[in-house]
Amino acid sequence: MVRTVIFDMDGVIVDTEPVHRYAYFRHFEELGIGVSDDEYAQFTGRSTKNVYQHLKDQHGLPHEVADMVLMKREFFNRAFDEKPDLELLDGVRCLIEDLHQHGLELILASSASHSTIDRVMRRFALGPYFTHLLSGEDFPRSKPDPAIFAHAAALAAAPAAECVVIEDSANGVTAAKTAGLYCIGYNSEHSPLQDLSHADLVVAHFNELTAERIAALEMSG
Repeated sequence: MVRTVIFDMDGVIVDTEPVHRYAYFRHFEELGIGVSDDEYAQFTGRSTKNVYQHLKDQHGLPHEVADMVLMKREFFNRAFDEKPDLELLDGVRCLIEDLHQHGLELILASSASHSTIDRVMRRFALGPYFTHLLSGEDFPRSKPDPAIFAHAAALAAAPAAECVVIEDSANGVTAAKTAGLYCIGYNSEHSPLQDLSHADLVVAHFNELTAERIAALEMSG
């Protein structure tokens, strides 16, 4: 019996990827570095800090990682606030409300920064549904490292064997499985080039999921 659902955010609850992509590539241009689409796809599910540490090492950038994170965040925040068509992904609000109404605990475990998580929670009034909001900023390594999901499961009211993760990235699914958690892979059109084959269940739309179906999942860990 599932009693806690741990959500990723980007690509699962809201599609901020175009905003992130715009912010990243504007900043890459400013830094004078080239990043291919294939390389960028590998950043999915990783924290901004982790991405810039990788780029600093690979390109020998002279800037401090923390400074680059702040510069990219300025691009992101401006674009986020000015983007009128930013909406929750189709069906996810209904699923969140359904889970909440049926008494399942909801936890957010996202690689996004605290400021981005807070912006999304405020803009879409989602805060009351979640008992904990975890940011990848607070962990030294990003997904596929399992630390953020292991911590989410430790905070959950239910034991880990009764927790489920919903993820859209290969890195996220790997992190969930390494943490010993059941994982639902969401095959999001907004997160291309992601191998979700190691998830326990893969769905293409949130209308395939209900509180009743999730609560009754056969857990294998």
